[in-house]
Amino acid sequence: MQQSTRTFTDRFFLVIKGLAMGAANKVPGVSGGVVAFVAGFYEEFIYSLQKINFKAFKLFINFRFKSFWRYINGRFLGLLILGMLISYFSVSKILDYLIINYELYVWAAFFGMIIGSIYYIIKDFEDWSRRNILLIIIGIIIGVSISLLAPAKENDNLWFVFICGIIGVSGMTLPGLSGSFILILLGNYVLLLVDSVNALSDTIADVIHWNFLFIENPKRIRLLQVLLVFSFGSLTGLVTLSHFLGYVLKHYKNATFAIIIGFITGSLGVVWPWKDKVYKYDSIGNPQIDALGNPILDNYDRYFPNFEIIETYIGIFYILIGIGIILWLEWYGKQTLKNSK
Repeated sequence: MQQSTRTFTDRFFLVIKGLAMGAANKVPGVSGGVVAFVAGFYEEFIYSLQKINFKAFKLFINFRFKSFWRYINGRFLGLLILGMLISYFSVSKILDYLIINYELYVWAAFFGMIIGSIYYIIKDFEDWSRRNILLIIIGIIIGVSISLLAPAKENDNLWFVFICGIIGVSGMTLPGLSGSFILILLGNYVLLLVDSVNALSDTIADVIHWNFLFIENPKRIRLLQVLLVFSFGSLTGLVTLSHFLGYVLKHYKNATFAIIIGFITGSLGVVWPWKDKVYKYDSIGNPQIDALGNPILDNYDRYFPNFEIIETYIGIFYILIGIGIILWLEWYGKQTLKNSK
């Protein structure tokens, strides 16, 4: 759909989709790319990011801003990114609260969304060649293997933070690969998606109230530096990964979809709702603590649900809600495509 033909409703829902992508990408085990894939705008998202290239740079530095905006499909990208930014300072905070207080039900809803996503992709996938089946199996193995890795320690070295930005944004462009979970494995999830974002929120609030005492707070300044470098890394990752994915989608579309099916299926283990957190302990049995005094997560101890308690059935209900959300997104994507013709 050309950006000139977008109605107000289309624009509003683009912001909502960006909001959903941002919220999903912040939840460990869930991929923002799945939202784009199921909602029917994944390929437009990738190809629009591909337009951020040398030609776009020349248009920009020559002050041809209208041409630059049209060339990169700016209205589409701008509305999506607006939704993502809103998400990071609103919906994601709600999700933080829900995960702390209703963890089982949140994981159950996302588990259902991933099941729905697998159904959505498989039902239209027709190339079940031996090669693609092998790629699906490889994707599943990689997804499961990632879910079994133990997290590293937190590291605020700016070069490492930049690399985390490139890797962490992978969930936006690679459906089934959770950027947030990768950040947990790298040890920097709390630093990059909680502490630094909260530092920016606090700083904005301080500036609004004309309070600049934060300048003398070295911890706040360091967190803002970390967030800035992480943002540059994320932007770099978005652009570079989109060029790679644009190429493989153009030349190896079925093989790419096969890998995506495998990734998403393999990620089911990450978001299995019935699990307990396992924390790291030192050699004498004391819990290991990070710089903020929080226990360091080692991994999860997954277990089969107990069908003698009501919470299990509530969890299953939320799984069905998650599946329903994906089916609704599929329906909406089809309606949008039909109306654009």
